[in-house]
Amino acid sequence: MFSWANKDGKKKDPELLQNVSDGLRRLYKTKLFPLEDTYRFHDFHSPALEDADFDNKPMILLVGQYSTGKTTFIRHLMEQDFPGMRIGPEPTTDSFIAVMHGEQEGLIPGNALVVDPKKPFRKLNSFGNAFLNRFVCAQMPNPVLESISIIDTPGILAGEKQRISRGYDFAAVLEWFAERVDRIILLFDAHKLDISDEFSQVIRALKNHEDKMRVVLNKADQIGTQQLMRVYGALMWSLGKIVNTPEVIRVYIGSFWAQPLQVPDNRKLFEAEEQDLFRDMQGLPRNAALRKLNDLIKRARLAKVHAYIISALKKEMPNMFGKENKKKELIANLGEIYAKIEKEHQISPGDFPQLSKMQEILAAQDFSKFQVMKPKLLEAVEDMLANDIAKLMTLVRQEEAAMPSQSVQGGAFEGTMNGPFGHGYGEGAGEGIDELEWIVIKDKPTYDEIFYTLSPVNGKVSGAMAKKEMVKSKLPNTVLGKIWKLADVDNDGFLDDEEFALANHLIKVKLEGHELPADLPGHLVPPSKRGQ
Repeated sequence: MFSWANKDGKKKDPELLQNVSDGLRRLYKTKLFPLEDTYRFHDFHSPALEDADFDNKPMILLVGQYSTGKTTFIRHLMEQDFPGMRIGPEPTTDSFIAVMHGEQEGLIPGNALVVDPKKPFRKLNSFGNAFLNRFVCAQMPNPVLESISIIDTPGILAGEKQRISRGYDFAAVLEWFAERVDRIILLFDAHKLDISDEFSQVIRALKNHEDKMRVVLNKADQIGTQQLMRVYGALMWSLGKIVNTPEVIRVYIGSFWAQPLQVPDNRKLFEAEEQDLFRDMQGLPRNAALRKLNDLIKRARLAKVHAYIISALKKEMPNMFGKENKKKELIANLGEIYAKIEKEHQISPGDFPQLSKMQEILAAQDFSKFQVMKPKLLEAVEDMLANDIAKLMTLVRQEEAAMPSQSVQGGAFEGTMNGPFGHGYGEGAGEGIDELEWIVIKDKPTYDEIFYTLSPVNGKVSGAMAKKEMVKSKLPNTVLGKIWKLADVDNDGFLDDEEFALANHLIKVKLEGHELPADLPGHLVPPSKRGQ
């Protein structure tokens, strides 16, 4: 149990913090919201946060062009159909579907969703009926949904249909979700790599959320290895032109459904990629509090910059005449105001909102209602960022330590966790796990020939002699040292013929590209040492 305390020991708040969500909620309401409200932040950027935003489960947003396998991907994860699910080669999903856990299976329409205080969707009301008629929540009992919620989105269309036919601002809705979700997965079809102008616009709308983005190259089993290399290169080239970050976005390659692979050449690659993606998704519940903390910090930085912009505009406005002309002049010269604020307050250019978007919104605002600078509001946010957030970080780590095993369970996440179909089962150091005979025995005659050339004394070779042979593998000393530690089963500083054979077997495992085990598995222990 923690409290906010000054250096002199006096409490800033009379209440004690019970958990991270409680702390974030209170910091937002007492320190950040007053600044947002005063400078009309919610009219420009993002609606005010509500209690459900701090308490909701981690959410995953799926985005992609039509028929890239978004709905099938969800079906694959849960291993169960969900209400409202439609799959086909044509654009089938025409709604935003929030797939969430519920005791009873059923659909909740959008208009009912946005009045439910327990759901984090109340602020979607501002997008109007055209959107709400295309928004539903599919509730169902499923173990995967006990830890995460998944947002299925309509396939992105090409041409004027995308911009006109929907009746609501599709990119703005995606941006709203992007601010609140824990992971954004962009799905691509290996046969349809062209990124349309509309898809480019959507990806750019997700700017500032690149840390949440992952890319899935789906249906990769339908092409051969050579074609897959070309497709992967073309995808990275296309993404590089749209996502303006120096880092490369992580791309997972595979076929995310429960059907036989059409071209099984890359089966091992697909298995490894799927396991990497599942591990990433399974870590979301454990990292949810840290993500919410990170998002609040980003929001606070934007709110600060916004306050500087609005107060600077207010300061330049005349008291009596010529207000409209001055407003037009200020909007046209907004870039210069950005530069002035950047220099005066030492703010990074990346913290400023997009210039063209800001100019567009400002044109519809009444500048006379803007507020002048109120230092106390800014000081409260500065104090939050400098002191309160650091204390919350401590609480985040303690919460993570208290529940280290919290991860997504059930569905496809359990399909490969145990048994012979687990990733890497029977490979590398795991080879021979099910065999009665010691796996090293088949190569032991070869290793014995080398062993006896090292002049063993009393049936054992010293570390110095073994080293001469082991360094011929050209593996670094750090790896060879670990192999020595694993092979010297009786810890006597010498290797007998079985231990020497084991050391060579582990060298072979490493040279074939597999990882060494942290501890020697039972099936690799030499037969003569198993009773010890």
